Amino acid sequence: MKPMTDRNTIAAVSTPAGTGGIAVLRLSGPRALEIAQSVWRGRSLMDAPANTVRVGEIVTSGGDTLDQAVATVFRTPHSFTGEDTVEFSIHGSPWLQREVLARLLEAGAEAAGPGEFSRRAVMNGRMDLAQAEGVADMIAVSSRAAHRLAATQMKGGFSRRLDALRGRLVELASLLELELDFSEEDVEFADRRRLTDLCSSAGTEVKRLADSFRRGRVLKEGVAAVIAGVPNAGKSTLLNRLLDDDKAIVSDIPGTTRDVIEDTAEIDGILYRFIDTAGLRDSTDTIERIGIERANARIASADILLWIFDPTSPMPLQLSAYRETLSLLPPDTPVIRVLNKADLTSGGSVSQADIISGVSVTQADIISGVSVTQADISSGMSVTQADEAIIPISAETGEGVELLLKALRDAVTEGRDLSADLIVTNARHYDALRHTASALDRVGSALAASLAADLIAQDLREAIHHLGLITGAITTDTILHTIFERFCIGK
Repeated sequence: MKPMTDRNTIAAVSTPAGTGGIAVLRLSGPRALEIAQSVWRGRSLMDAPANTVRVGEIVTSGGDTLDQAVATVFRTPHSFTGEDTVEFSIHGSPWLQREVLARLLEAGAEAAGPGEFSRRAVMNGRMDLAQAEGVADMIAVSSRAAHRLAATQMKGGFSRRLDALRGRLVELASLLELELDFSEEDVEFADRRRLTDLCSSAGTEVKRLADSFRRGRVLKEGVAAVIAGVPNAGKSTLLNRLLDDDKAIVSDIPGTTRDVIEDTAEIDGILYRFIDTAGLRDSTDTIERIGIERANARIASADILLWIFDPTSPMPLQLSAYRETLSLLPPDTPVIRVLNKADLTSGGSVSQADIISGVSVTQADIISGVSVTQADISSGMSVTQADEAIIPISAETGEGVELLLKALRDAVTEGRDLSADLIVTNARHYDALRHTASALDRVGSALAASLAADLIAQDLREAIHHLGLITGAITTDTILHTIFERFCIGK
């Protein structure tokens, strides 16, 4: 990434590659107006007021017209980058985009690197580092929930919370540093009770933010919901129902699905990646065994497991497969247990049909048409999450699917209002928060042990340092390069 200099004005195509109705080329830097004027035929851009639009033509060095264009002028410091900026809107031909960019470079601009406009916005104080990362997230959003999280970060909601927290820590750290200057006089400027209370409250807030990362990651990237069960339980039928599409082949022949089938759907503003897997059973078929191995691999990285019970198949085998599957899951992975084929039970519509507890595994059966209050899976075995309810559905008819959709949302939101919650979505922020929490824990232990001010100050400085890394209050060229190299050129 090129450093900013007085002579460095950059240009790039800001719209995605390919043909479209309109393409936008951005020019930013101290010579932006001068360079833009040199390729322009029409009313002068040099005297254009800030935030104004002018219509004209972009011309070659010989004066021939390249394209009709609209030029939008932004003046320092009130632009995205904080510099003089001109944006040309031209027709979206890829050839025209290349030619106009080449013309700007010929006139004295330099080609922008990945994320260079956003980096300049950070360096010129138009936004902080966390907000810039919010811009990148906004470009990549694929659901309403991800959009809300990116918008909150881009507008500075996350940064303001961290800046307020960091400000309180800096205030107390400065008092501790003052004590060190007067160490020979044995005075205390920082009230230890206040410092203990602040350390405790700050640590709680930092840990809450760090703990939100798992939920934030899946909201940002899409929730990996793996559908698993024994062969012919109706997994593919359920996938098709959730996607409202015939994505998977459905057959009465057990083992039809031999590979992982995946597609996405947005439900209540949350993007889910539904993953249909091969039926889990012992098999001598080489291809089917490969499918089962792939199923187990996807289960091991699932964000949510949808386990499908089949009332028409032997229950002991299903319980055994269910227990083995639970052992593959990452810790604390939500499990939604589904009783499919409610339309095939003898009682017709099943309101609370379940697997009855208190009987041996050989006697376990599906009792249809019976209301079971605390029904459970029980076979004399220890089954994780055995106290959770089973949702009766018919993937074929759609009966009960609304309850399943509610369970999917609750598993992601944990019953919280996403619009009112501040959630961490960035792995870099998560890592910094973990280090901050660890440093604050050491501060708390040092205070409890009445250790010297210099030892407390050292850990407090570390906590402040890691919080500052998130917003860019403390940064290095290495961190900046690592962040902005992942941005698209033109942003």
